[in-house]
Amino acid sequence: MYKHILIPTDGSALSRKAIANGVKLAKSLGARVTGLFAAPPATPVVYRDFVPVDYMTPQEHAEMIEKTAARYLGIIEQAAKHAGVRCRCIHVTNDFPADAILAVAKQQKCDLIFMASHGRHGLAGVLLGSETQKVLTRSRIPVLVSR
Repeated sequence: MYKHILIPTDGSALSRKAIANGVKLAKSLGARVTGLFAAPPATPVVYRDFVPVDYMTPQEHAEMIEKTAARYLGIIEQAAKHAGVRCRCIHVTNDFPADAILAVAKQQKCDLIFMASHGRHGLAGVLLGSETQKVLTRSRIPVLVSR
């Protein structure tokens, strides 16, 4: 059925749950997994909750992304290794995570995207949008959402 599953992560608890379920699915299908972390490009000002909190050089930002990507993607690598599933992990920089997910799925010739949904409702869902929703509406391959 599916031979190559893309599992994006943002490091959240919901993403970790999706990783576990995505790797289980891959094992049951004999599929391989590509893990993905999409980080924003370097910016001199670091924001938290839309408020500037610090200044960071592009090199410092790049180092922070490398460390974060290694930590988040390491969870996918460990889950795949434990399950005996072939795995490759990629991190990219992109201001738009949904675009990165769709581009990597196409570049890597994935036939399924398995991702978490944060399930925001009401005004938060409308204002913040949903990367999962964007992937669902624009993907040319199946998307399985884990909640």
